Amino acid sequence: MFGKASVAFALSLALACPALADVKTGVDAWGRGDYPGALKEWRPLAISGDADAQFNMGQAYKLGRGVPLDLVQAESWYQKAALQGHTQAEDNFGLVMFQNGNRQKALPWIEKSALRGEPRAQYIYGTALFNGDMVKKDWTTAYALMTRASASGLAAASASLAQMDRYIPMDQRQKGLAMARDMEVAAQRPKIAPTQSANVVRPVPSTGPVARPVDLPPSQPESDFQMPPKEPDSVAPVRRPVAKAATVKPPVARPAVTTPKPVATATARPATQGKQWRVQLGAFGEEGRARALFTKLEGQVSALKSLQPVLVKAGTITRLQAGPLASASAAEQLCGKVRASGQSCLVVAP
Repeated sequence: MFGKASVAFALSLALACPALADVKTGVDAWGRGDYPGALKEWRPLAISGDADAQFNMGQAYKLGRGVPLDLVQAESWYQKAALQGHTQAEDNFGLVMFQNGNRQKALPWIEKSALRGEPRAQYIYGTALFNGDMVKKDWTTAYALMTRASASGLAAASASLAQMDRYIPMDQRQKGLAMARDMEVAAQRPKIAPTQSANVVRPVPSTGPVARPVDLPPSQPESDFQMPPKEPDSVAPVRRPVAKAATVKPPVARPAVTTPKPVATATARPATQGKQWRVQLGAFGEEGRARALFTKLEGQVSALKSLQPVLVKAGTITRLQAGPLASASAAEQLCGKVRASGQSCLVVAP
């Protein structure tokens, strides 16, 4: 009896391992541009219930790779994987369902994704909260979510955040920034990965972003909201990577343009000298606005006059930072003075 059980178990492994490996085989084919080959590997697994293959099928239909672009089919495949707890599928299911016009049913999924840290979902749910569209109006939470989405580099969120500055009172904006910082801390806490069988072979997660499905124009906070603009779609579908939370950045300021003092330019998340700290004063779509803000703040916060402004490039976003500062406490002390002037400020660690 024991021998029969052992034979049955060995046979089940022999049958299961090649099929599971086919998910990665499909990812490898996708990476080579062989989209029909990838779909050939994924489709039977997706039909049999594999959540990774179902998510990948959704990606193929969303992007029109190896099959005609079909957001209805994409939504269907994403739903199958989402109902099994596939995080990326959950994110895309809500967004595609929203784009397909079923906004009321999509919103709970989008809310879940937004609170988990998905920038596109934060943009949409933040706009809904601002307008009171299908949800109760909540300007504080709307400002927090839009701040997080803007900090991730989503240009539409930065534009909406700048408009929100005109309508949301200062006290609610400050509460929203504090809430955004709490969201950041919560997102960076270690998460327990889902239990996996030791015999399961899965595709290696990509280091790039998940392909974005849409290219509708960005919304305005006072109007009916739309999907955020399309993002690069060159990355192959992957399985459940650990979400990387974007660092919270303050709202976009709109100072008058004046002659700025010379500033240094760096790439995103630059290496600082030694253990020197910085403070971040804003994030902008235009470099000139970052320079102008520093010139304005110098006149309001004397402590900034002894610091060097630094423009940190992150895609189309320019982040205004100032430093160096010797310690976290010195940086926080400076941020307190900046906030007292009415401008948001965040401490940037070395």
